[in-house]
Amino acid sequence: MLGVLYFHQQGNAAEKLAMDGGIGQGKKGEKGECCESLVGVKMSAELMELASMDWTNTEHMMGTTIMATAFDGGVVMGADSRTTTGSYIANRVSDKITPITDKVWCCRSGSAADTQAISDYVRLYTAQHAIELGQEPRVKTVANLFREICYSNKANLMAGIICAGWDQFSGGQVYNITLGGSCVQQPFSIGGSGSTYIYGYCDSNFRENMTRDECVEFVKHALALAMARDGSSGGVIRMVIIDSSGVQKVFIPGDKLPMAWQG
Repeated sequence: MLGVLYFHQQGNAAEKLAMDGGIGQGKKGEKGECCESLVGVKMSAELMELASMDWTNTEHMMGTTIMATAFDGGVVMGADSRTTTGSYIANRVSDKITPITDKVWCCRSGSAADTQAISDYVRLYTAQHAIELGQEPRVKTVANLFREICYSNKANLMAGIICAGWDQFSGGQVYNITLGGSCVQQPFSIGGSGSTYIYGYCDSNFRENMTRDECVEFVKHALALAMARDGSSGGVIRMVIIDSSGVQKVFIPGDKLPMAWQG
């Protein structure tokens, strides 16, 4: 809003200056002609620069790093907290891990508006389905609701979702719903712009049958590495640990992140 107001104020000033003959139109031989011309050129340059700033007309994007991994008895989910509007950081402490049911949560990447709307719809449908069943739906059911919405509207949405949680039938599970709407179960999943920087780290450090604490360290270090390299990821680390006993949230502030060598 401030940028828009500034733009209009500058526009009015420039318009008035042009009407007075100050933008390159000083009268020949008139004192101050050179000064007025320079002011007009400077004003025009400032207006052009402001109009070209992407944060004035770009939607909120969760250029981000999200991650989830399963262990015997539950899952660990994690995300950074930076939300961008073009090159402008709109929110540095956003929460990208959203509850769907008590023991099924999702990590969101892509357009903030799209992913918030999708998660709201899935939460509604899941609550209705839980009433019909008389119990909480399976993690797979929730993931397939995400898949149905994302796939059916893939031409209009930009949403990458990781759906993970615990149920009494299959334990901890992680499902990756891609931008195109496919749904794939994986032992661990990463997403967002920062994920491209940590595929090597994850491939070399992931092991089958890791303990809960090992999964927490795996997710924490992977996110910290992505945040150090990706300009669209940053802020703090939020993690959610889900098992049969419930949900535990973990918060790691920016000055407590694991440090790696940076060249």
